[in-house]
Amino acid sequence: MGRRLLPSRGRGRDETVVAMNGDDALVDFHEADARPPTVAIVASVTAAGVASTAGVIASPAGGALLGIAALAFLAGSLRRSARVLTWGAAIGVGGLGLAGYRGAPTEALLVAAVGLTVAWDLADHGVGLGEQVGRGARVRRNVAVHAGASLLVGVLAAALVYGVTLAVGGGQPIAALALFLAGGIALVSALR
Repeated sequence: MGRRLLPSRGRGRDETVVAMNGDDALVDFHEADARPPTVAIVASVTAAGVASTAGVIASPAGGALLGIAALAFLAGSLRRSARVLTWGAAIGVGGLGLAGYRGAPTEALLVAAVGLTVAWDLADHGVGLGEQVGRGARVRRNVAVHAGASLLVGVLAAALVYGVTLAVGGGQPIAALALFLAGGIALVSALR
């Protein structure tokens, strides 16, 4: 009986390993590229760009932190690191809080918050897709449906928060941000 080799574990590269089966015939193993699909990375960075643009309009300092969050989402996706994605989300929430503290308009804060949430969700989903099906799989429709669903939930939550803000009449962006973040946390915990 011939020697049997298992596929090696490369870091993000396609590798072919030749093994011999019991009949001494050569068998090729092809390891999938476990990096996130490019379409998921592009969608995440686009949503993060919308968030940072809205943040810059609301408050330049808050927008700068949201820009750093966008870079963290890109780095976390490329490194397949959930920890980097979480740090990026935390930096983005800090940017939203700073913009709210400086009296940013509620509308810009809500757009930035929805963009940040969708960006994080898409980056996290992309890392999961890369681990499950690999970079070469056709996932464009999957990413589009996931992005659409995340955006729809975010827009509905933002509309609810904006309606509450208008009903209260105080025009306090901090209160709107707090309500939005509480809703986002509840949503993320429900989806997990």
